[in-house]
Amino acid sequence: MAEYVPPLKDMRFALRELAGLDRILALSAFADVDVGTVDQVLEEAGRFASDVLAPLNVPGDHAGCHVENKAVVVAGGFADAYQQFVDNGWQSLPATTEYGGTGLPELTGAVAVEMWQSANMSFALCPLLTAGAIVALQAHGSEYLRNKFLPGLISGESSGTMNLTEPQAGSDLAAVTTRAIPDGDYFRISGTKIFITWGDHPMSKNIVHLVLARLPDAPAGIRGISMFAVPKFLVDDDGKLGARNDVYPTSVEHKLGIHASPTCVMSFGDEVGAIGYLVGEPNKGMACMFTMMNHARLNVGIQGLAVSERAYQLAKTFARDRVQGSAPGKKGSATIINHPDVRRMLMLMKSQIEAMRAVAYVTAAELDLRHHAESAAERDAADIRIALLTPIVKGWLTECAQELTSLGVQIHGGMGFVEETGAAQFMRDARILPIYEGTTGIQANDLVGRKILGDSGKAMAEFIADIRATANTLAGNDNLQFLQRALSAGADDLETATDWLIANAPNDPNIPGAASVNLLMLAGTVLGGWQMARAALAVTGESSMSDERFRGSKLLTANFYAAHILPRSSGYARAAMSGAELIMTMPEELF
Repeated sequence: MAEYVPPLKDMRFALRELAGLDRILALSAFADVDVGTVDQVLEEAGRFASDVLAPLNVPGDHAGCHVENKAVVVAGGFADAYQQFVDNGWQSLPATTEYGGTGLPELTGAVAVEMWQSANMSFALCPLLTAGAIVALQAHGSEYLRNKFLPGLISGESSGTMNLTEPQAGSDLAAVTTRAIPDGDYFRISGTKIFITWGDHPMSKNIVHLVLARLPDAPAGIRGISMFAVPKFLVDDDGKLGARNDVYPTSVEHKLGIHASPTCVMSFGDEVGAIGYLVGEPNKGMACMFTMMNHARLNVGIQGLAVSERAYQLAKTFARDRVQGSAPGKKGSATIINHPDVRRMLMLMKSQIEAMRAVAYVTAAELDLRHHAESAAERDAADIRIALLTPIVKGWLTECAQELTSLGVQIHGGMGFVEETGAAQFMRDARILPIYEGTTGIQANDLVGRKILGDSGKAMAEFIADIRATANTLAGNDNLQFLQRALSAGADDLETATDWLIANAPNDPNIPGAASVNLLMLAGTVLGGWQMARAALAVTGESSMSDERFRGSKLLTANFYAAHILPRSSGYARAAMSGAELIMTMPEELF
């Protein structure tokens, strides 16, 4: 299998030209950080990804993990890699300096996350969940809990998990039955949680589980859920680890992909009750959990980007080496990269990956603005934009990963269906991405219900206005007229479908759900086109990128995206506006 090589040139371009790294570093919160520091950090993060994590990817997939004596046994090499991860301070990258973090921008962390996820998604899921736990405790934990748990989580000596669903609940968290009984200064937690990523392992010294549970007097439904911090080992007030808590894995799932990541069934309180600490207010656990979940959703979107990049690297290497058949303009047998259809597939991968990367980084920059912009108005604007973009990033990037990793297999032909080439693993690993942290349907319902109908389309209208502003700028460049027309048409499709939704949703309660996924895919397609148009403007104007070959490549991928991807917007729009009748009329017994 081809080695993983971080695409640092395109990463730097997206950071500087599209996400606005210079603007982020100009914020007072990052006064001690410069571009050189960011470059150095990313070089080292890429080296760690290539040299340490990537070589463990295939062996980990083969070895998997299992439960033995009420503990998870992980794949060989993972524990050593995790210790290097901790020793190098990678978990602390964007975390606050107050509890031992490095205080670098979220934007920097997003780039590092892409590299680690590309190199070894199973491994990188562990620190991804820990990052979400850090964010949740920072936002909702008491000073006592922050002091107790954050230093260990930020250093990586502790890892974190998210414990939401249960066997009877699925995605319906209103059905959660795990109990939390008051016992002095803490609570006794009892119940079973399923699908807990890295729910147990020996790599970190402790694991802090964030658990949804119900207090004895809690109201029914989702309004009666609280969140608790339940450590694997109790932590003394001085930070030292104490006794083993009453929480154990009972099994790990046998999954389609991410075999080296233990997806655990966790049992809380089988003996005396697991000791837990209330995070936030009683019965307000969903607000706390959504802080963690929304952070994770952005990172899952980056996972979609990351696994697509890895599949692309493998596919292009194979296409350059594989000799088969004849190709126009070539004498004798030719490598398959010379066949037009293989080129088409590679360009579909390359152009969408560049669009996905830009979308992910631009969104990460909004996180930094939300927390650190100098004015309240800027922070509020960033908060609104993040709320709109989060379901799009999670849904669109992970759905794109299904297409792109499948294309990676297709480019390999029959060899792609054979595990030894490695192409199949990326397709298998990618399949979970549109499911966990909220399915594509859940993301789409959030986009349509809360983010569009919730404010009568105001945030979406502002988003479309920004896209049109870029299209107007394209109109002034003679070399970008094709791209301008395609982007303008995409903006028209998005606006028309949004207006139709707002006008028709009151007439039929099924319309939002029927239109939602197509509208999400429409929004993602146009968002990607917007960023590719901005990239084209950058490489045809004053850009920090002096590499003429890179600039030419970027212009080609932008135009390819305009010709082959943006036209999908009209299909998504028409499908979104087709109504709910054709979806809902079929009698249940005829399915």
